[in-house]
Amino acid sequence: MLEVKVAKVAIDLNSKMPVIILKEEKGEKTFPLWTGVSEAQAIVFALENVTPVRPLTHDLARSLVEKLHGKLDKVVIIDLIGNTLYARILIKREGENVEVDSRPSDAIALALRFKVPIFIQERVLNKVAAASKPIKDEEVEDFKKKLKDLKPEDFAR
Repeated sequence: MLEVKVAKVAIDLNSKMPVIILKEEKGEKTFPLWTGVSEAQAIVFALENVTPVRPLTHDLARSLVEKLHGKLDKVVIIDLIGNTLYARILIKREGENVEVDSRPSDAIALALRFKVPIFIQERVLNKVAAASKPIKDEEVEDFKKKLKDLKPEDFAR
């Protein structure tokens, strides 16, 4: 398992969706995680220590864990199946370890509120790396040649 931190929250210009950039705590690898607007907002609020007037869902979850005498230990992004990431929230309560399935963005929002570590299974990083194919040099050269040969009339409808 690799420990990661939230490096930044940004907007993906192609999809217009928020993306959370996770970065290895002791390394240079980064990992993008696309999420919804409300989840990104919850993460940004936690990063910036913003306390809303009324509790958001993640603040409510934190209160529930605390009221039930639990202690959030860590969160782990455990798998990638298809295009869906899976995470677990690990809570200690009365000497028992409790694991709760979660969306990664929700797990991260809670981890930031509890100030606990965020981990990602190395096999998840390997799956992401295997799924993304680097562009070959030949493809780049072919593309450059096509661009060089383009004429204005090629864009006419």
